[in-house]
Amino acid sequence: MKHNTIKKLAFLLAALTLLCTVLTGCGEDTIVVQTNAYFAPFEYYDGNVIKGVDVDIMNKVGEKMGKKVEFVQTEFSAIIDNVKEGKVCECGAAGITATDARKEKVDFSVTYFVSVQYVIYQKSAAPATVDNKYILWEALSGKKVGVQTDTTGAIYLDGEINAQAGNDYGYDGVLYGSGTEQINYDNVQIAVEALKAGYCDYIIIDKLPAQYVVNADATLGCLPLYYAGGDGEDDFPVSEDYAIAVNKEQKELLAAINEVLNGMLENGEVDALIMKHMGLDQ
Repeated sequence: MKHNTIKKLAFLLAALTLLCTVLTGCGEDTIVVQTNAYFAPFEYYDGNVIKGVDVDIMNKVGEKMGKKVEFVQTEFSAIIDNVKEGKVCECGAAGITATDARKEKVDFSVTYFVSVQYVIYQKSAAPATVDNKYILWEALSGKKVGVQTDTTGAIYLDGEINAQAGNDYGYDGVLYGSGTEQINYDNVQIAVEALKAGYCDYIIIDKLPAQYVVNADATLGCLPLYYAGGDGEDDFPVSEDYAIAVNKEQKELLAAINEVLNGMLENGEVDALIMKHMGLDQ
């Protein structure tokens, strides 16, 4: 009886292990990477296949470690917490900005791209610009502004609309009390459709995704978003650093990612991948 019970338990454990591997790719030979494939050129769908800069980077990491790499489509807002828990994935690659709040939950690789926030607009209703070179926050005053949920653009916009020196933010937002409305969308594509349908006036998103969208639609334009400089200071862009998020227990994976990225940055391969996935390497 005891022997049969042990055999049954062993069988159940083996079955559970197999199920885990099949459903989540959590076998020792697989790196599970969560992403949000609506952020070209870093990740996007080509048919049913996820491609992009981040995919190519992580595939190189997989080659280095002798492991398969599985990309899993996930809501962007869930990626950091999922990486922190480490139950369904080891890391996240989705054009993620390495903020202080996120660093408390996960480790980050070296920075592999510095991005500037851009404003997408309909050319027929373009905002005021500075010499047709960039847009100041003040030009968004009183408008409905779309962002992708939990992206850096959403974080910046929330602060500029809601921040006051006397509340938890600790500074005065450029758009505080201006009547500007933030509208959150699940991904860039939905935001763009909302813009074209008139549900929002502008979209704030990172530079390359913005340029990718505009290159595909002649009715749209985009320019970088800037802060107005103080007395005697130049205006300056809203920018952030991209890095790959890694579970804090995955030190070997983090080291491999950093080694791969440092090599790619040194030989210009990251820039080449960006050009490739933007369709500019022809």
